[in-house]
Amino acid sequence: MGKLVVLTLLGAVLALIGERLVAFRQRTNASRAVEPVDLPNCHLIEGLENGSEDIDILPNGLAFISSGLKYPGMPNFAPDEPGQIFLMDLNEQNPRVQALNISDGFDKASFNPHGISTFIDKDHTVYLYVVNHPHMKSTVEKFKFEEQQRSLVHLKTIKHELLTSVNDIVVLGPEQFYATRDHYFTNFFLVLLEMIMDLRWTDVLFYSPREVKVVAKGFSSANGITVSLDKKYIYVADVLAQNVHVLNKHRNWDLTQVKVIQLGTLVDNLTVDPNTGDILAGCHPNAMKLLIYNSEDPPGSEVLRIQDVLSEKPKISTTYANNGSVLQGSSVASVYHGKLLIGTVFHKALYCLF
Repeated sequence: MGKLVVLTLLGAVLALIGERLVAFRQRTNASRAVEPVDLPNCHLIEGLENGSEDIDILPNGLAFISSGLKYPGMPNFAPDEPGQIFLMDLNEQNPRVQALNISDGFDKASFNPHGISTFIDKDHTVYLYVVNHPHMKSTVEKFKFEEQQRSLVHLKTIKHELLTSVNDIVVLGPEQFYATRDHYFTNFFLVLLEMIMDLRWTDVLFYSPREVKVVAKGFSSANGITVSLDKKYIYVADVLAQNVHVLNKHRNWDLTQVKVIQLGTLVDNLTVDPNTGDILAGCHPNAMKLLIYNSEDPPGSEVLRIQDVLSEKPKISTTYANNGSVLQGSSVASVYHGKLLIGTVFHKALYCLF
C-alpha cells in the first residue's frame, strides 16, 4: 500500500510538471514565427554591439542607452566587458553614439546596467538612475549628467532589502521612484521553477528615502515600467503574462489597477510617445529562442504601439517586426520627432526615420 501511495504521488507530481512545462511553452510563444513588418529608413547603430537594453530620451533629444547587460539565462556576446551608458544626440543629422565617462570612485568593472530613468530637477539638472546588477545583486545608481563634458558623476548607490531582482524603474521625484521586480527568488534554479509554475509572486515597489513599500503585486514577471504624460497613470509590462497593466497613481504613491491590455507577445520595456501619449512596447515574439539561443535560428524582434490606452478598446498595431535576421531580442523602442530607436537585450540597436 505504501509503494502504491508513493507511485501515485509521484505520478501526480510528474503530471503537474508536464502540464506546467506545456503551459510555459505557450506563455513563451515557443512555436510562434515572426511575420516581418519593415520600416523603410533604418540602419543598425555603429558602436552598439553588446545590447541596448533600455533607452530614455530627454525632451531635448539626448538619448541615454544602457548596454552590456549580463542577465542569468540570457545570451551575452561580451561576458568579460563591463556595462556602459551611451549617449546619442537625435538632433544631429547623422547621430552617433558615444560612451559616457563615469567619475572615479564608482566600481566600473562590475557595472551591469539594466533599466534606466531620467529625472530633471527644478534647476534643470539632469539625473540618471540606473538599475545595476553588480555581482548579480540589485542596486540603483544615481548619477548627475554633465552635458558639456558628456560624463556621469556618480552620486549615490541605493540599496534596500526589498530592492531585489530589480528590472526597471521610473523616477518621478528626487530619489522617488517605482521599481519592478521580475522574480521573487534570486537563485537561478528557483527562478526557473518560479517561471514554470507561474507563481505570480513579483511586484512593483515604491522607493523614497522615507518609505519603501510594495504598491502592486500578482505579476508573473513585472518588467518595464513608465508613466503617462499627465503623470496620473503608471504602465507596467508583465512579460510572461503578455500584457500591460494600467495603474492609477495616488497621492500617497499607492497604485490601483485600472485595466489590463493583452498583447499576445512578451512585453519588455515601455516608453511613451511624447507627442501622442501612445505606449511603445519592445517585445519578444518568441521568448523560448532567448532562453535557448541558436545563432542559426535567433530570437526575433517586435515593436508594438498602443493607442487610446484608457479607452474600452485600445488600438494595437505593429510598428516593426523582424525574425532576427537584422535585430535580435528587442527590449525597448523610443521615439523623438519622427526618429525611432529600437534597443535589444544583448544584440545591436536600430535607428529609423518614419
